Parts: sequence; C-alpha cells; structure tokens
Amino acid sequence: MKTEINQMGESVHWQDLTEGCAVVGSGTARAFNTEDWRVDTPLFIEEKCKQCLLCVPVCPDSAIPVSNKECGVFDLEHCKGCGICVKACSFEAIVMEGGKA
Repeated sequence: MKTEINQMGESVHWQDLTEGCAVVGSGTARAFNTEDWRVDTPLFIEEKCKQCLLCVPVCPDSAIPVSNKECGVFDLEHCKGCGICVKACSFEAIVMEGGKA
C-alpha cells in the first residue's frame, strides 16, 4: 500500500489506496488541478471588495490568493466552484457565473 498521495497517479490500483482513502501527504494541492470539477465560476468584483479577507479562510482549495493583505485574481485551476466564498462575502464582491471561465 502506498502512503503518500503524490505517489499515486490515475493508474493506481484499488489495492494501493490508503485505508479509508485517507490523504496522508501534505502540500499536494498544487499537484491536483480541480478546475474540471467546476460547474460555476466565481467572479471577483474588485470595486465592491473591502479587503476584509473573510473569503480567504473559507475557501477549501486555497484558490483566493492574498498579496500585501489584499485579495487577488482567483486561482481558477484549483477552484471547484463551490460558492462558499460568495456566502462569506458581505459586500457582494463575489458572484457565481454559470459555466467555466
């Protein structure tokens, strides 16, 4: 059985999966692009954003980059389009658009 998720590829056999499919590696998010999972795409409206950064910690994919204490353009290669950031934004600076960008 393999122990590191980054040692597994698309051709991994079920016998090689970790028990309970536990993710035992760390720092592997950059190796897995999840953009193909996305049905809706977040649209960041910069002029409405107050840079409260409340959207950043709720993103399960760390797809909202922060530089100099400000949100940047969303990382759509890793965004699944779950919409949690939209619910966290009190200023309507993030909206969901149908389809992939």
